[in-house]
Amino acid sequence: MEKKIAYVPQRSDIDWDFPITVFDVVLLGTYPKLGLFKRPSKSDREWAYECLKTVGMETFSNRQIGELSGGQQQRVFLARALAQKAELFFLDEPFVGIDVASEETIIHILRDLKKEGKTILVVHHDLSKAESYFDHLLLLNKNMIQYGASEEVLRPEVITKAYANQFSFLQPKGVNVTS
Repeated sequence: MEKKIAYVPQRSDIDWDFPITVFDVVLLGTYPKLGLFKRPSKSDREWAYECLKTVGMETFSNRQIGELSGGQQQRVFLARALAQKAELFFLDEPFVGIDVASEETIIHILRDLKKEGKTILVVHHDLSKAESYFDHLLLLNKNMIQYGASEEVLRPEVITKAYANQFSFLQPKGVNVTS
């Protein structure tokens, strides 16, 4: 089962000084299917390069991963996830600290994955873009507040219920969220 799951970590969880090239990061995505003590084949290497092309990072393949911008790094880690040929993709805050072009590239790729029938779970905190990016949302604040279609979860009364204790100014007059 774990071979069918790909994970794109939060950028803050990565050692950017680790001496590995962009291409080798993506090639790591082929390792779960290799088996013990096997090396990537020519077709694995070609697939890794195709994944780099998908995210628009093929010209950076020989660079050390730490030399890239935040958006470029996220696109490389998405390419690594693509190289896994997974069915389920977990992305942890993929849009934090990245440029608009990288964000658009990532959203486009995620939409393509969805069209292919893949399942995508994204941790995301920017509610202003959530409805345009995602079909369904799970709103959490220590507990599950609401799950459903984006337009249902992002209703003012649901947001108020989620954040009223932290941000009292969000509570409209006459709405009691404690009951």
